Amino acid sequence: MLTQLATIKARLALTVTDFDDLLTRAIDAVSARFDRECNRTIARTVGATQEFPANETEIIARCYPIETVTKFELKTTEAEGWIEQTGVNCLLRQACIISLSLPLSFVPQAVTPQLARVTYTGGYVLPGTSPSAGQTALPSDLESAAVEQVAAWFQQRDKLGLTGTGRAEGRFWFSSNFRCCRR
Repeated sequence: MLTQLATIKARLALTVTDFDDLLTRAIDAVSARFDRECNRTIARTVGATQEFPANETEIIARCYPIETVTKFELKTTEAEGWIEQTGVNCLLRQACIISLSLPLSFVPQAVTPQLARVTYTGGYVLPGTSPSAGQTALPSDLESAAVEQVAAWFQQRDKLGLTGTGRAEGRFWFSSNFRCCRR
């Protein structure tokens, strides 16, 4: 979760526990939405795997900042499965790009499609946990954005949905005050 229940309750000036479950679910939902909208995993993940074409040399990680790269694997057929590749030289750039000195396969994809996979540890340490050496805490602006999203939803939760219905000239109509804007 991108923020803690105590932080949300402080933002909303809530001292009762009546809404704790509701707010916790809202934090989970907002955290998942941030991941989907950013097309990445924000929370620190140990053993994250990511597949990529075997002839690529630049892999943009979906869970960054990257701490460590554990292994590379190659798959040509389902029968053989994943085969670990040893001695792979890589460089981490800007803590989010894995640059390989050579592709894991030189066979053109049109001849024999090959898939590669990297296993690594990356992402931000979430609030409530202190980062260890080499780890990165969640930036405060991301936590603040999550707090404001949950607070805004909570404050408007009773205003969402259907506001009216009716029947005119044989047709039904309804109005809603829920609006969704997306850029």
